[in-house]
Amino acid sequence: MKRAPVQGPAVTLVIGSGSVKCAAAIGVVKALTDAGIGIDRVVGCSGGALFAAGVALGFDTARMTDVTLRTWTRKLTAKRSRMGFLRLLAPRLFGFRSDSFGLRDDGPMLSAFRDVFGQQRIEDTPIPLHITATDFMNGELVDIVRGDLVDALRASVSLPLAFRPVKLDGRVLIDGYMSDPLPISVAMKNGSRVIVAVGFESPYQESIRSAGRFAAQLSAILANNLQKSRLAFHSAAHHSEMILILPQFKQRVRLFDTDKVPYIIEEGEQAALQQLPYLRALLDAHRERLEPAAA
Repeated sequence: MKRAPVQGPAVTLVIGSGSVKCAAAIGVVKALTDAGIGIDRVVGCSGGALFAAGVALGFDTARMTDVTLRTWTRKLTAKRSRMGFLRLLAPRLFGFRSDSFGLRDDGPMLSAFRDVFGQQRIEDTPIPLHITATDFMNGELVDIVRGDLVDALRASVSLPLAFRPVKLDGRVLIDGYMSDPLPISVAMKNGSRVIVAVGFESPYQESIRSAGRFAAQLSAILANNLQKSRLAFHSAAHHSEMILILPQFKQRVRLFDTDKVPYIIEEGEQAALQQLPYLRALLDAHRERLEPAAA
């Protein structure tokens, strides 16, 4: 499919991992659209991949809100994988395999994703789309730009231990946040000149009274420190042409707090509006550099 070039000022949008908080990207897109700023490429990681797919397909605010409410529900992760628990308890008896181990049944999630996106292929989205995952065998970031969209989304949200890894194009893939929670590098490698990156801090546990919460705390520590180190590197390499949006939520937002989606979207929009003057200046400077070259 030949994609039509974006008319007028445009940016590459990167949406990082952040569970339901990624809905803030809906507000960011609304602020950009209202300001007459287009999106020429979109990158999504983990929970952010779902919203990146919606942006790439041109979903409006109402539709993306509906998609969030339909897909981000507790029932999608509530069904246990019986074989997963048996392999955990008796690995030798039931044949433990690292490339297929998960404690939750991913059937409900796949069904919900398929209801939204059908048989859509990544390379056919109106806006170029990148979905990131992590190669389980070597830890490398994997940039998925072709193939079935639902398969790519499922790979990007393969939370270790909870869901089995996804085998795709000869690789075993797990959650994208394990290699880079905010994959700005993908936008940079594809020649993006002005980047708007929407990132989120993983929440720390208020109390740790179970193995699950213990694991969640470890995950948050690793993800937050990884994001900070990656951002420091990207800022040094691409600082003058990158806008970083990190919505600050005064209300605590938990994994399945879909009742707070309107609040999350509003916070995303307000965070983007605060950055608009600087973003306009970057776009103007970029246009001025291009005009002499064109002449």
